Amino acid sequence: MNADLGISSATFGFGSGIFFLGYCLFETPSNIILERGGARLWIARIMVTWGLISVGLMLVRTPPLFYLPRFPLGVAEAGFFPGVIYYLSLWYPAAHRARAIAAFMTAVPVTGLIGGPLSEALLELDGIYGLKGWQWLFLVEGLPAVVLGSSVMFYLTDRPETARWLGPAERDLLVEKLAAERKACALRPNIRVALTDTTIWSSESFFFWSQLDFMATPSGHRS
Repeated sequence: MNADLGISSATFGFGSGIFFLGYCLFETPSNIILERGGARLWIARIMVTWGLISVGLMLVRTPPLFYLPRFPLGVAEAGFFPGVIYYLSLWYPAAHRARAIAAFMTAVPVTGLIGGPLSEALLELDGIYGLKGWQWLFLVEGLPAVVLGSSVMFYLTDRPETARWLGPAERDLLVEKLAAERKACALRPNIRVALTDTTIWSSESFFFWSQLDFMATPSGHRS
């Protein structure tokens, strides 16, 4: 991609930084919207827009056009990981939550294991149907997010209270257990605090600068 479009390492690194800027700025607001509007709708929105913008990157022809979708891509993806963690907390009591979160987080090394060979295979499609290998990469790896995100609208249930696939006794037991745990917790949601808390924004800033530092390394540029 860099060779085809004449993108330098500095240009690529700057575009990567734009992505993480959008991601960090909108992660907290995204999770507030998820909590207020429901996980089903918001997770579906994240996945579909994330996938569509990723696919759109196959149409990039110049460095400025490479910059243009990077910030929206970060905004679109923001909130997915913590949003899923929050969603799991709505379903799993504390005694079982760590196992559920650990199972979800195994996706990180698994995608690394599968994504590397898959990406290499897609790059080998260079020239087929007039598309470069890197264009196939954006197309094939972006579409599943759109398809799976659309299915979320039909199959994901926001809360145990609305789960028709649970029996009445199962639903009541789970709802009561989770309600008791939330009542015992002293923390209460507060949008103003979430948006102004220095601890939250300092952690987002640390993530942003750490990612920029990674992109500045040779391994970061290759990825």
